[in-house]
Amino acid sequence: MFDLSGQVALITGASRGIGEAAARSLAKYGAKVVLAARSGTDVERIAADINGNGGQAIAVTCDVAKYEDVEKTIQACLDKFGTIDILVNNAGIIEPISRIEVSDPEAWSSVIDVNVKGVYFGLRAAVPHMLQKGSGTIINISSGAATGALEGWSHYCSSKAAALSLTRCGEKEFGDKGIRVIGLSPGTVATQMQVDIKASGINPVSQLDPSVHIPAEWVGEAICWLSTDAGDTYRGIDCSLRDEDVRKAVGLV
Repeated sequence: MFDLSGQVALITGASRGIGEAAARSLAKYGAKVVLAARSGTDVERIAADINGNGGQAIAVTCDVAKYEDVEKTIQACLDKFGTIDILVNNAGIIEPISRIEVSDPEAWSSVIDVNVKGVYFGLRAAVPHMLQKGSGTIINISSGAATGALEGWSHYCSSKAAALSLTRCGEKEFGDKGIRVIGLSPGTVATQMQVDIKASGINPVSQLDPSVHIPAEWVGEAICWLSTDAGDTYRGIDCSLRDEDVRKAVGLV
Protein backbone atom coordinates (compact mmCIF):
# COMPACT_ATOMS: atom_id res chain seq x y z
CA MET A 1 0.00 0.00 0.00
CA PHE A 2 1.20 3.51 -0.86
CA ASP A 3 0.03 6.58 1.02
CA LEU A 4 -0.52 9.41 -1.43
CA SER A 5 -3.09 11.24 0.69
CA GLY A 6 -3.14 14.96 -0.01
CA GLN A 7 -1.18 14.63 -3.25
CA VAL A 8 -2.54 16.07 -6.49
CA ALA A 9 -1.72 14.15 -9.68
CA LEU A 10 -2.29 15.01 -13.34
CA ILE A 11 -2.23 12.19 -15.88
CA THR A 12 -2.15 12.71 -19.63
CA GLY A 13 -3.57 10.13 -22.02
CA ALA A 14 -5.92 9.11 -19.20
CA SER A 15 -8.84 7.95 -21.35
CA ARG A 16 -7.73 4.31 -21.48
CA GLY A 17 -4.86 1.87 -20.96
CA ILE A 18 -1.94 2.94 -18.79
CA GLY A 19 -3.32 6.44 -18.24
CA GLU A 20 -6.67 5.20 -16.97
CA ALA A 21 -4.98 2.60 -14.76
CA ALA A 22 -2.63 5.25 -13.34
CA ALA A 23 -5.52 7.58 -12.50
CA ARG A 24 -7.45 4.80 -10.77
CA SER A 25 -4.42 3.61 -8.78
CA LEU A 26 -3.41 7.11 -7.73
CA ALA A 27 -6.97 7.83 -6.58
CA LYS A 28 -7.10 4.52 -4.73
CA TYR A 29 -4.10 5.55 -2.65
CA GLY A 30 -5.56 8.92 -1.76
CA ALA A 31 -4.38 11.29 -4.48
CA LYS A 32 -6.69 13.82 -6.08
CA VAL A 33 -6.47 13.27 -9.81
CA VAL A 34 -6.85 15.26 -13.01
CA LEU A 35 -7.51 13.09 -16.06
CA ALA A 36 -6.47 14.69 -19.34
CA ALA A 37 -7.03 13.29 -22.83
CA ARG A 38 -8.28 14.25 -26.27
CA SER A 39 -11.37 12.12 -25.66
CA GLY A 40 -13.33 14.23 -23.19
CA THR A 41 -16.21 11.75 -22.96
CA ASP A 42 -13.96 8.91 -21.80
CA VAL A 43 -12.11 10.87 -19.12
CA GLU A 44 -15.38 12.32 -17.85
CA ARG A 45 -16.75 8.78 -17.46
CA ILE A 46 -13.65 7.57 -15.62
CA ALA A 47 -13.53 10.65 -13.38
CA ALA A 48 -17.21 10.17 -12.51
CA ASP A 49 -16.50 6.55 -11.58
CA ILE A 50 -13.57 7.59 -9.36
CA ASN A 51 -15.74 10.21 -7.66
CA GLY A 52 -18.51 7.69 -7.19
CA ASN A 53 -16.11 5.41 -5.34
CA GLY A 54 -14.99 8.02 -2.83
CA GLY A 55 -12.14 9.61 -4.79
CA GLN A 56 -11.66 13.13 -6.04
CA ALA A 57 -11.20 13.58 -9.79
CA ILE A 58 -11.83 15.99 -12.62
CA ALA A 59 -11.63 15.51 -16.37
CA VAL A 60 -10.07 17.93 -18.85
CA THR A 61 -10.07 17.67 -22.64
CA CYS A 62 -6.46 18.16 -23.72
CA ASP A 63 -4.33 17.58 -26.81
CA VAL A 64 -0.77 17.37 -25.47
CA ALA A 65 0.57 18.33 -28.90
CA LYS A 66 -0.80 21.85 -28.26
CA TYR A 67 0.99 23.83 -25.56
CA GLU A 68 -2.03 26.03 -24.89
CA ASP A 69 -4.07 22.89 -24.09
CA VAL A 70 -1.44 21.63 -21.67
CA GLU A 71 -1.13 25.03 -20.01
CA LYS A 72 -4.92 25.25 -19.59
CA THR A 73 -4.97 21.73 -18.12
CA ILE A 74 -2.34 22.62 -15.53
CA GLN A 75 -4.35 25.74 -14.68
CA ALA A 76 -7.53 23.65 -14.31
CA CYS A 77 -5.62 21.44 -11.87
CA LEU A 78 -4.50 24.48 -9.86
CA ASP A 79 -7.96 26.04 -9.91
CA LYS A 80 -9.61 22.85 -8.62
CA PHE A 81 -7.04 21.47 -6.19
CA GLY A 82 -4.68 24.39 -5.52
CA THR A 83 -1.45 22.65 -6.49
CA ILE A 84 0.20 19.92 -8.56
CA ASP A 85 2.45 17.34 -6.92
CA ILE A 86 2.65 14.57 -9.53
CA LEU A 87 2.66 14.79 -13.31
CA VAL A 88 2.44 11.59 -15.35
CA ASN A 89 3.43 12.27 -18.96
CA ASN A 90 1.74 9.19 -20.38
CA ALA A 91 0.06 10.30 -23.62
CA GLY A 92 1.69 8.50 -26.53
CA ILE A 93 0.95 7.00 -29.94
CA ILE A 94 2.67 4.56 -32.27
CA GLU A 95 0.40 4.53 -35.32
CA PRO A 96 1.03 4.40 -38.21
CA ILE A 97 3.74 1.73 -37.98
CA SER A 98 5.75 1.92 -41.18
CA ARG A 99 9.19 1.47 -42.67
CA ILE A 100 10.96 4.78 -43.25
CA GLU A 101 10.97 4.66 -47.06
CA VAL A 102 7.18 4.41 -47.29
CA SER A 103 6.25 6.40 -44.19
CA ASP A 104 3.92 9.39 -44.27
CA PRO A 105 5.91 12.49 -43.22
CA GLU A 106 2.89 14.18 -41.67
CA ALA A 107 1.89 11.11 -39.68
CA TRP A 108 5.52 10.59 -38.59
CA SER A 109 5.60 14.19 -37.39
CA SER A 110 2.34 13.76 -35.48
CA VAL A 111 3.92 11.01 -33.38
CA ILE A 112 6.78 13.37 -32.51
CA ASP A 113 4.26 16.10 -31.64
CA VAL A 114 2.54 13.86 -29.10
CA ASN A 115 5.40 11.71 -27.77
CA VAL A 116 8.13 14.36 -27.60
CA LYS A 117 6.50 17.78 -27.55
CA GLY A 118 3.79 16.44 -25.23
CA VAL A 119 6.43 15.49 -22.65
CA TYR A 120 8.26 18.80 -23.03
CA PHE A 121 5.00 20.77 -22.85
CA GLY A 122 4.07 18.92 -19.63
CA LEU A 123 7.43 19.75 -18.09
CA ARG A 124 7.31 23.36 -19.26
CA ALA A 125 3.81 23.97 -17.90
CA ALA A 126 4.11 22.10 -14.58
CA VAL A 127 7.66 22.82 -13.42
CA PRO A 128 7.27 26.55 -12.64
CA HIS A 129 4.52 25.69 -10.14
CA MET A 130 6.57 22.87 -8.64
CA LEU A 131 9.58 25.18 -8.32
CA GLN A 132 7.49 27.68 -6.38
CA LYS A 133 6.79 25.11 -3.66
CA GLY A 134 10.13 23.32 -3.98
CA SER A 135 8.79 19.83 -4.63
CA GLY A 136 7.20 17.61 -7.24
CA THR A 137 7.44 14.31 -9.09
CA ILE A 138 7.29 13.97 -12.87
CA ILE A 139 7.04 10.49 -14.35
CA ASN A 140 7.62 10.14 -18.09
CA ILE A 141 6.34 6.89 -19.59
CA SER A 142 9.26 5.48 -21.54
CA SER A 143 9.94 2.25 -23.41
CA GLY A 144 12.68 -0.19 -24.29
CA ALA A 145 12.37 1.50 -27.69
CA ALA A 146 14.20 4.48 -26.17
CA THR A 147 17.46 2.55 -26.42
CA GLY A 148 16.69 -0.13 -29.02
CA ALA A 149 15.93 0.26 -32.72
CA LEU A 150 13.03 -1.69 -34.23
CA GLU A 151 11.89 -2.00 -37.84
CA GLY A 152 8.85 0.12 -38.58
CA TRP A 153 9.17 2.07 -35.35
CA SER A 154 11.54 4.89 -36.37
CA HIS A 155 9.04 7.49 -35.12
CA TYR A 156 8.35 5.70 -31.84
CA CYS A 157 11.98 4.77 -31.08
CA SER A 158 13.12 8.31 -31.84
CA SER A 159 10.38 9.83 -29.72
CA LYS A 160 11.05 7.61 -26.72
CA ALA A 161 14.79 8.30 -26.96
CA ALA A 162 13.93 11.99 -26.86
CA ALA A 163 11.63 11.47 -23.87
CA LEU A 164 14.46 9.71 -22.02
CA SER A 165 16.73 12.64 -22.82
CA LEU A 166 14.10 15.00 -21.40
CA THR A 167 14.04 12.88 -18.23
CA ARG A 168 17.81 13.24 -17.95
CA CYS A 169 17.75 16.97 -18.68
CA GLY A 170 14.91 17.54 -16.25
CA GLU A 171 16.80 15.83 -13.44
CA LYS A 172 19.94 17.81 -14.22
CA GLU A 173 18.08 21.13 -14.20
CA PHE A 174 15.64 20.56 -11.32
CA GLY A 175 17.07 17.71 -9.26
CA ASP A 176 18.64 20.06 -6.72
CA LYS A 177 15.44 22.08 -6.44
CA GLY A 178 13.19 19.39 -5.00
CA ILE A 179 11.73 18.10 -8.27
CA ARG A 180 12.21 14.48 -9.27
CA VAL A 181 12.04 13.57 -12.97
CA ILE A 182 11.75 9.81 -13.48
CA GLY A 183 11.25 7.53 -16.46
CA LEU A 184 9.19 4.34 -16.35
CA SER A 185 9.71 1.68 -19.00
CA PRO A 186 6.85 -0.80 -18.49
CA GLY A 187 7.65 -3.37 -21.18
CA THR A 188 4.78 -4.68 -23.28
CA VAL A 189 1.37 -3.88 -21.81
CA ALA A 190 -2.04 -5.29 -22.73
CA THR A 191 -3.47 -2.10 -24.27
CA GLN A 192 -4.84 -1.01 -27.65
CA MET A 193 -1.29 -0.12 -28.69
CA GLN A 194 -0.33 -3.80 -28.57
CA VAL A 195 -3.37 -4.67 -30.69
CA ASP A 196 -2.16 -2.16 -33.30
CA ILE A 197 1.38 -3.53 -33.13
CA LYS A 198 0.09 -7.09 -33.57
CA ALA A 199 -1.94 -6.04 -36.62
CA SER A 200 1.11 -4.44 -38.27
CA GLY A 201 2.99 -7.73 -38.55
CA ILE A 202 6.27 -5.75 -38.53
CA ASN A 203 9.24 -6.67 -36.27
CA PRO A 204 9.41 -9.31 -33.50
CA VAL A 205 7.17 -7.41 -31.07
CA SER A 206 4.21 -7.96 -33.39
CA GLN A 207 4.79 -11.71 -33.15
CA LEU A 208 4.47 -11.84 -29.36
CA ASP A 209 1.61 -13.84 -27.93
CA PRO A 210 -0.87 -11.53 -26.17
CA SER A 211 -0.52 -13.63 -23.01
CA VAL A 212 2.98 -12.22 -22.37
CA HIS A 213 1.79 -8.61 -22.00
CA ILE A 214 1.39 -7.31 -18.47
CA PRO A 215 -1.89 -5.70 -17.38
CA ALA A 216 -2.11 -1.90 -17.41
CA GLU A 217 -2.98 -2.04 -13.71
CA TRP A 218 0.60 -3.15 -12.96
CA VAL A 219 1.89 0.04 -14.54
CA GLY A 220 -0.59 2.08 -12.52
CA GLU A 221 0.73 0.52 -9.32
CA ALA A 222 4.34 1.14 -10.38
CA ILE A 223 3.55 4.81 -10.99
CA CYS A 224 2.20 5.07 -7.44
CA TRP A 225 5.31 3.35 -6.08
CA LEU A 226 7.59 5.76 -7.96
CA SER A 227 5.57 8.65 -6.53
CA THR A 228 6.77 7.68 -3.04
CA ASP A 229 10.33 7.83 -1.71
CA ALA A 230 11.06 4.71 -3.80
CA GLY A 231 11.28 6.99 -6.83
CA ASP A 232 14.48 8.59 -5.54
CA THR A 233 16.49 5.66 -6.90
CA TYR A 234 15.34 6.40 -10.46
CA ARG A 235 15.85 10.13 -10.70
CA GLY A 236 16.97 11.01 -14.23
CA ILE A 237 16.81 7.43 -15.52
CA ASP A 238 14.27 4.84 -16.67
CA CYS A 239 12.93 2.33 -14.17
CA SER A 240 12.21 -0.97 -15.94
CA LEU A 241 9.10 -2.87 -14.93
CA ARG A 242 10.64 -5.93 -16.55
CA ASP A 243 13.03 -6.07 -13.58
CA GLU A 244 11.78 -8.76 -11.20
CA ASP A 245 13.19 -6.88 -8.20
CA VAL A 246 11.16 -3.83 -9.18
CA ARG A 247 8.02 -5.93 -9.55
CA LYS A 248 8.54 -7.41 -6.11
CA ALA A 249 9.12 -3.99 -4.58
CA VAL A 250 5.89 -2.71 -6.14
CA GLY A 251 4.04 -5.78 -4.84
CA LEU A 252 3.21 -7.28 -8.23
CA VAL A 253 2.83 -11.03 -8.71
